[in-house]
Amino acid sequence: MDCCFFRSTKPFVVVSSSSAPSFPVLPTYVSRRKPRFSSLVNFSGCRRFSGVTDWRRKIIVACESASDWEFTSLNTPYTPKSSKGKILSTVLQNDIRDFHSVVNVQLKGLVDNRQQSVDRLNLSVGSDEECLHRRIAELQGNESQISVQDIIYMLIVYKFKEMEVHMVPKLSSCVCNGRLEIYPSKDWELESIHSLEVLEMVKEHLTVVIGWKENSTLTENWATKQVHTHHLCRIYAASILYGYFLKSASIRRNLELCLSVANQNMGLAAIGHGSRNLTSLGQYSPFSRGKQCETLKGYLMRFDTKTLQMHAKPKTKEAAKMIEKHSLALFGVNEHEDEEIDVISTSMSSLKRLVLEAIAFGSFLWDAEEYVNAIYKLEEN
Repeated sequence: MDCCFFRSTKPFVVVSSSSAPSFPVLPTYVSRRKPRFSSLVNFSGCRRFSGVTDWRRKIIVACESASDWEFTSLNTPYTPKSSKGKILSTVLQNDIRDFHSVVNVQLKGLVDNRQQSVDRLNLSVGSDEECLHRRIAELQGNESQISVQDIIYMLIVYKFKEMEVHMVPKLSSCVCNGRLEIYPSKDWELESIHSLEVLEMVKEHLTVVIGWKENSTLTENWATKQVHTHHLCRIYAASILYGYFLKSASIRRNLELCLSVANQNMGLAAIGHGSRNLTSLGQYSPFSRGKQCETLKGYLMRFDTKTLQMHAKPKTKEAAKMIEKHSLALFGVNEHEDEEIDVISTSMSSLKRLVLEAIAFGSFLWDAEEYVNAIYKLEEN
């Protein structure tokens, strides 16, 4: 029985099966190949194309009123609540070429609105209208927060859509008779966004949190497992943070490695010019010659507690809130009781698919957060 249908792709399938004993799950970041798009480049720049319709005019109309666009769901767990989020959802479905252009226009509009609100408040200081303008600024700030969170989320959805992987919808719409199975798994696509080093750490994470084995048989992968929804929700949210952590740490390592190579090149150039002072620069590089060849895992093991904590949580409150919203929407936790499922039966294959999606979500979240923060200053977490 199909749990839900998607456009131009195979559906997720629900298979009825008998229950099985529960299994223990313990809570606990690298590309096998580079994807068709880069981590951050696809979130930047406006695309221009020739045609009958002028995209500039269309963007202006879209940002003036959400009612001018027909809003339909992308069948993601979380649906945007703001008009800007609904616009982006429609653009993704109907004219994806305009997506980044619309995002840029919306973010710049939020920046202008925030500045105007601050200017009005500053002009009213000391007057009878100061309290009114302060309240207006507060309400506009709250509305902008929701809009920015929706924009971040739609940037993540865009990345999934670009690699032709549908996000798992609300489990309440996919679980039938207490059974959940996800098909097609799209494991290869979700793994291909990582480098070989990161992929090895992802596999270790899968082993720790769900007991997955790399050389497991087909029978083992499809054997029935039982898991509490709240427990699976925590695993999913933790895996998002793990994906975010791996992306953040990988970027830091690459930057330090580039700095080390640059310093060594400066040292070699200084030797050629007979300078002794510049040759010492390479000694203060974060990477010694021996450490340049160390693995990402070895690099992370040298992190102290403070550094680990810094990379293990989102840098902004908007990103942290989006993790919470997406996870709760997916599992139906804290929503209507009649939609909440206590225990589900599933397979190791479907559990792996969920965790791989969560890790990819975290990696894409890092990209989206960086892009949005470059235009609209986000609030530090």
